[in-house]
Amino acid sequence: MKALQFVGDNRAEVNDIAIPEIAEDEVLLAARSVGICHSDIELLAGRYIIPFEFPVIPGHEWAAEVVRTGRDVRTLGVGDRVVGECVIGQEHFGFSISGAAAEFFVAKESWLHRLPDNLSWTQGALVEPFSCGYYATLRADNLDASDTVVVLGTGPIGLGVVAASARKGARVIVAEPSAARARVALSLGAEEAVDPTSDSFLDELAALTGGAGASVVFEASGRPEAMAVALEVAAFRARLVYVGIDVGSQTPAKLGLFQSKELQARGIIGSPGVWPQTLNFLSRSGVDLSPLVTASYPLAKGEDAVAAVLTDKSQIKVHMTSSATL
Repeated sequence: MKALQFVGDNRAEVNDIAIPEIAEDEVLLAARSVGICHSDIELLAGRYIIPFEFPVIPGHEWAAEVVRTGRDVRTLGVGDRVVGECVIGQEHFGFSISGAAAEFFVAKESWLHRLPDNLSWTQGALVEPFSCGYYATLRADNLDASDTVVVLGTGPIGLGVVAASARKGARVIVAEPSAARARVALSLGAEEAVDPTSDSFLDELAALTGGAGASVVFEASGRPEAMAVALEVAAFRARLVYVGIDVGSQTPAKLGLFQSKELQARGIIGSPGVWPQTLNFLSRSGVDLSPLVTASYPLAKGEDAVAAVLTDKSQIKVHMTSSATL
């Protein structure tokens, strides 16, 4: 089979390797759509939050078809459409253990969830990033149509926050310097878009919120400056959820606003325990995240897909596809 492998620092190759064998509690899956994440690019550069070794097959955002089952598998059969979680105990699928960027790959039954029939392969491969944005809205305590939401940053997870917040009825304003990404946010339910690099950014947000600020602020860019400005755009007693990741950077922040505005703030990582809820939400809400996919390559051209992510900053989400059969 063909597999995209990271074989060393900044070295990605599509290689022919053996189709893996499965254990009694495992299934063999045929990849149908696999997304490339910023975390994959960090992995390619030799950096990740837990130890790993090259070579490794990336791919933790995926949808696949069951093509073989182990003897002890009870809930899945050949032909089932599935998606799977990526944090498996101490292991991370697609990082410390090889992932889905191959024509065939192995997963344990316990990691997997059936993909609803009304979601496409492309939508299925967006479940993992959307689950993080959806989880963020759950952590914003009773987010509903009474809220004015500001989302700082519209990468794939920030756009998931936009879609989930809007479908829950909230008024959503996005802060995003890219006009193209802002347009996608508007198509997913945002009502206004403001350029955070503008000198009048805070004044524009104040005007849009009648001077009150946002009752919920999601920081989804991971930029220290945005983490700080989240305090300034928040309303009195607002809820702040920090989704974007930054480790070690520093920037000045008006920390006194926590007290003077009686703010509540929390940080989140991933989407623990909410995959079934996420899938049900996507299936019933009609949210279609496929506009996030701005380029698609066959898996055999996986090196080109990685290059597109590395060199074309206009890309939001690049997918790899396969139709391989046993």
